[in-house]
Amino acid sequence: MKLELSDHDTLRIVTVPEARIDAAVALRFKEAMRMATEGGPDHVVLDLGQVRFVDSSGLGAIVAAMKQMGAGRRLDLAGLTPDVAKVFRLTRMDTVFVIHADAAAPLPRAAG
Repeated sequence: MKLELSDHDTLRIVTVPEARIDAAVALRFKEAMRMATEGGPDHVVLDLGQVRFVDSSGLGAIVAAMKQMGAGRRLDLAGLTPDVAKVFRLTRMDTVFVIHADAAAPLPRAAG
């Protein structure tokens, strides 16, 4: 799975350009996230704006990606579609992750 990376000062946005994170891609997603987050900024935002479906394997892979980042680092989520947001709500994972309306929301605002 190919993820798109965008760095902004102390923040990295990782965009998933796929419609699904499910059992078929969970292992590849986890490995792609490991590669996308190692050695980068301590704050990562996972942009799920293009993802329409997440199953339990996909949810587990997202949680595993957060854990493999290690202590002192942070993984936020952004751009959850209604169906994906529902999965996070029903599993109470919305209390584990900081969830932003879109990937631009956590970016520092220019002064002035």
